[in-house]
Amino acid sequence: MKVKEKWKKAFELSRKRITPSREAIVEVLEERGRHLSAEEIYNYLKEKQHKVGIATVYRNLELLSRMGIVHRVNFGDGKEHYEMARVPALHHHHLICTGCGKVVDYQDFQQEENEFVERLGRALGKKYDFLIQSHQLYFYGICRDCRLGEVKE
Repeated sequence: MKVKEKWKKAFELSRKRITPSREAIVEVLEERGRHLSAEEIYNYLKEKQHKVGIATVYRNLELLSRMGIVHRVNFGDGKEHYEMARVPALHHHHLICTGCGKVVDYQDFQQEENEFVERLGRALGKKYDFLIQSHQLYFYGICRDCRLGEVKE
């Protein structure tokens, strides 16, 4: 499977080549369809017999993130996680279970949330003379499975 057409434009605009390592990283993220750490991506590539070092994975994830192909998220577990950016760009947030680490992407209440975050961003930017370029919003709690597991014990 080749890097999808939708990402080729990003490579062209950034004047970067689609190297075998970059293509393989994108393929892993698209195939898995979930948030992966650099180490998980590296392990999947090793399983597929792709010869790439962990430093190369980190370097390429950083580049892919700057290019807007990959979105970097931090769930507070000490690791960066990566997911494919959505086309068209569809902003979303995350629910994170502190019991099992499960991550849920959600897009509910988007209009209300966007209005609130925009107002908050404008107010913060004005108060602190700060140009806000992006944000991430995480809600931490306990998922249903963990709650039921706690009740059973």
